[in-house]
This record gives sequence, C-alpha cells and structure tokens, in this order.
Amino acid sequence: MHTTTSPLRVTAPADQAALRRAHLGLVLRSVRDQGPRSRSRLAAELGLTRAAASSLVGELEELGLVRHGARERGAVGRPGTAVELVGSRVCGVGAEVNVDHVATLAVDLAGQVIAESRRGLDTRGLEQHEVVDELVTLLLGTLAEVEAAGVSPAGVTVGVAGLVDARSRTVSLAPNLAWRDVPVAALVEERLLSGGVAELPVALDNEANLAAIAEIDPVDPDRADMVVLFGEVGVGGGVVADGRLLRGRHGWAGELGHMIVDPQGRPCGCGRVGCWETVIGLRALLEAATLPDDPVRDPSLTLEDRLGQLAERARRGDARTLAALHQVGGWLGTGAAALVNILDPAVVVLSGYFAVLGQWLRPAVEEQLGAGVVAPQAGGTRVVLSTLGPTAAVRGGALVSLESVFTDPTAAPRARVANGASR
Repeated sequence: MHTTTSPLRVTAPADQAALRRAHLGLVLRSVRDQGPRSRSRLAAELGLTRAAASSLVGELEELGLVRHGARERGAVGRPGTAVELVGSRVCGVGAEVNVDHVATLAVDLAGQVIAESRRGLDTRGLEQHEVVDELVTLLLGTLAEVEAAGVSPAGVTVGVAGLVDARSRTVSLAPNLAWRDVPVAALVEERLLSGGVAELPVALDNEANLAAIAEIDPVDPDRADMVVLFGEVGVGGGVVADGRLLRGRHGWAGELGHMIVDPQGRPCGCGRVGCWETVIGLRALLEAATLPDDPVRDPSLTLEDRLGQLAERARRGDARTLAALHQVGGWLGTGAAALVNILDPAVVVLSGYFAVLGQWLRPAVEEQLGAGVVAPQAGGTRVVLSTLGPTAAVRGGALVSLESVFTDPTAAPRARVANGASR
C-alpha cells in the first residue's frame, strides 16, 4: 500500500531497535515512492543526519533491498551516487475469491507484476472448501513461478467480496457467495502447508478495500482523497482520505453497494430491497443489455470475455447495449453524487468492470454528478477510469502483503539461492 513519506517523530524513551526498523522502512518507502536519490537528499528530505542516512542505506544494501545507482543529476555541489530500489528481491501475493472467478497475482517491491493467474469459477455452485481448494491450486502455481524467478514471497492477502473480520481473518458475511463465518485465511494456510508451503503469513480483507488500496499513488495529490467504485457481480468501494483507506470502527466501511437508492426496487442478495448493487452490478447490466438466452450470459464465460463482447457491441453502436450502459451509468452517477456531497473527494475512480466499459458509462456518471452535487461544477470532483481493470483487487492484495517489508525491512524474507537454501 502506498502512503506519503514524512519525517518520523518518536517520543522518548524509545525502543532503539524499533526506532531503527521504522527508519529503515522510512528510507525504503522513500526510495520506492520518490525514485532513486542520494544519501544527502534522503537525509534532508527525511529529517535525518547524513551519517544516519548512510548507515540506514548500508543496512538496506546488506538486506538486498537497495543498491548503488547512477550519479545523481542536477544536484547542487558535488553529485552523489543515487540509491535505488532492488525491486525483484521480494514480492507480495494477492488472491481473490469472487462470485464467478478466483485469481492470484504477485507484485515485486517496485510494483511490477511477476506472476498472474485467473480461473472462471461458479463459486456459488461449490462448497466453501471446494472454492478454497481451487484458490490454493492457483496460489501454488503462482508461488512456483515466483520461486523459479528467484523472488521471495513476503505473504499472501486474500480478498473476498463481503464483510471481513480482518483480526480473526474470517468472512463474516458474503451475501453473493452465501458465506457466513468462514475462516478463509486459516483454510488457505492449512492447504498451503499441505502443499509444502510453510511459514507464509496469510491475511484477509474485503476485495473492494484492496481495489481502493491499489489506486493510491503517493506522487498524485488527487489520489490522496478519492472514492473508488469497484464493480463486478457485486459492488463495493473504498474511501481514501489523506492517502489512507478509511476502514471505520469495525473495519466494515466500503459496503457502498448496499446503499439504498431505490426503496421500491429489486431485492438484493443481502436481504434488503433497492440496494445500489441491484441497479449497477454486472447482473443488472447483463439483464438490461441482453436477452435470457444471449451467449454473453453463459456462466462458463470469463468476466473478460463477457465484457469484451459487450464492449464490441457498444463499439458497433448496438442500441440495446448502449441504452443499458446509459441506464447503469445514470444509476452509478446518482449514487456517486451522494458520496461526493458527503465526502468531497478530488476524484471518483471507476474500477473493475466500470473501468472496462468506462468510456460508455462515464458520460452518464458525469451528467448525474453535475445534476446531483450541490457544489458548483460537481464540486470540482473528476471521474477517472482505473487502468487496473478486473485485477485491481488482487493487485491491492499483493501490495498489502508487501507492507510488512516497508514497515520492517529486517523482516523481509531471505533471498533464495540455487540449491533452495536461503541466505
């Protein structure tokens, strides 16, 4: 997860070992977020002495997380050697369980994707343990790719569409999956252990929260205050304020798809009537855009295939498809306007399927923002399309898995050598 870099303030008395770990993380995060820079620049920007910055960089070099780069250009006085990130040393792994698929993705310290897998799956038609088995099969394949590339995984974060108790690592309620009180992370750990993967921490989070985390960019001030709307079969979202995801008191914030927007509308899988999800979820779009026997509704199709066919029809000017997209975009904008009135974000990010079909959805969203936001010119809020598409949640999971490395670089998994040992 990306956060802004700022000098660290610790009150005395402080645990010196903990303080040093925190400073190591601060330097590592700065090099990742701001790019290669000399020790003197790091010292100045982070409020450290030159000697302290050099010592910290030296330890990060020993850990294999940074290295010497080129001479710094444009520096005043004698140019220093830039410190740059060693991105390929460690990775985080994200995994996702959704209504119609399971997916995995591994991202290295520099944010580069090094392994990815996705499988269409009717998860509602399977038992919980069968779904977990399918997910772990993908995870084992991804971890094998990571190991073959010589990269060490820091952990796995699983995203699920539903209410998640992150502390107990349990899905409390996932209406679209018909899951309640499922200890997903423990089940994944148990199966990974059976597959020969030991001591790899597994965390659990809401998939829409992870999608929002993936959109945070420390060098883009607009991404410090945003609403991310993540659409698949279900709809979720995330609110980012001052560069941080808002989780709420119990960690359940972001269930935007269950705002009531049409009290006389359709029943929702959560048991209520007229939730936002019932008018903007993928199911609503498919029902508006296609007949019941349309091949696009074939449950064996991947999400990408379905969206690709709908996008092609829209490009050809198919009247029914365009009307459906305008209808869904209007409802999307109606709910977004309410959120903008409450939160005043710089941007509303359309993610998931909303991004894939965004060129047809965005005009109606912007029209409704203009009509529904009290502040003039929609309060200055812009609508932007995610570039991550359906991979946003699983990428966010991978980034969260890397946070332990940026929090405490000394805890980074040790690099593997050719014979499988570590050093």
